[in-house]
Amino acid sequence: MSELLSNVIEMIKPLDKEVMAQAQARQDMLTKPQGSLGRLEELSIQLAGIQGKPIPQIRHKAIITMAGDHGVVTEKVGNWPQEVTAQMVYNFLGGGAAINVIASKAGARIIVVDMGVASELETNPQLLSRKVAPGTQNICLGPAMTDEQAVRAIETGIDIVKNEVAKGLDIVGTGDMGIGNTTASSAICAVITGKPVAEVTGRGTGITDEQLAHKIEVINRALAVNRPDPSQPLAVLAKVGGFEIGGLVGVMLAAAAHRIPVVIDGFISGAAALIATSLAPRLKDFLISAHLSAESGHRLLLEHLGLKPLLTLDMRLGEGTGAALAIFLAETSARILAEMATFAEAEVSEKEE
Repeated sequence: MSELLSNVIEMIKPLDKEVMAQAQARQDMLTKPQGSLGRLEELSIQLAGIQGKPIPQIRHKAIITMAGDHGVVTEKVGNWPQEVTAQMVYNFLGGGAAINVIASKAGARIIVVDMGVASELETNPQLLSRKVAPGTQNICLGPAMTDEQAVRAIETGIDIVKNEVAKGLDIVGTGDMGIGNTTASSAICAVITGKPVAEVTGRGTGITDEQLAHKIEVINRALAVNRPDPSQPLAVLAKVGGFEIGGLVGVMLAAAAHRIPVVIDGFISGAAALIATSLAPRLKDFLISAHLSAESGHRLLLEHLGLKPLLTLDMRLGEGTGAALAIFLAETSARILAEMATFAEAEVSEKEE
């Protein structure tokens, strides 16, 4: 583990329990039955503990969408050609993707990062080129990347968050793009959770029963070849992960180190969270699960992390789309705590004892 990575993990401290108690006390004084806003109340208190402010503020919002290709696509694990990764990156940059629409509505800026797209992308002022390599290796034949590349991917995510914090950042959402990344994520999920590959592997972009059986066989083969150890999360990333997954690990760690809440998107972000929380268990308290993906392994992944999703919309797109929706909910929860009147302020009678 590098010195930078060790230092960032060390910077992650527990939530501020005293501030959370103050936020809870204010929630209990607002003009509503206690607990009647459910998860929104819980969310506002978590945000308070993360930020260390009795009334948290969500103004500067960002989605960091990382793209990378996967060598395992040569095993025919999906329906889409690898060049779609680059094409979708251009779509993000052009403003035509789902994440552009949803992030715009949520008032969040989008940071698009090339972590390891197989082709060379054209220079664009809106694109952060941080390519570790032009795609990972085929995990059925050996490790996806070297140990050094795994650390470099994580450190890249750390550096990107550091730069965004300097611009103003109150909350960050994670997003991904990469043909083949559900295969890598299923492999990570199986290793870290200890669940059988068949239980955590879904249909990705919509494969048939026959294709799903093949995908499961490919992942089992990759695990047999690489023999990743769940107690060694960096090695798990190196052996069966992806560059964009590694980058998201760094985003999560760095955000928590700066006391910034992290809204994780779907299955790929969840796989990154499995690696990140294995490296830094305290990180878990800084994570907000945006939604329950339609990917079959996502529920098991979230249960392992102890996270409850805010939304269930049967989404499975990635890009950070679910995270953008949940950022709106996070901002709403903070504004309720800040702007809703107390019983005393509104001169409303409280519940009789």
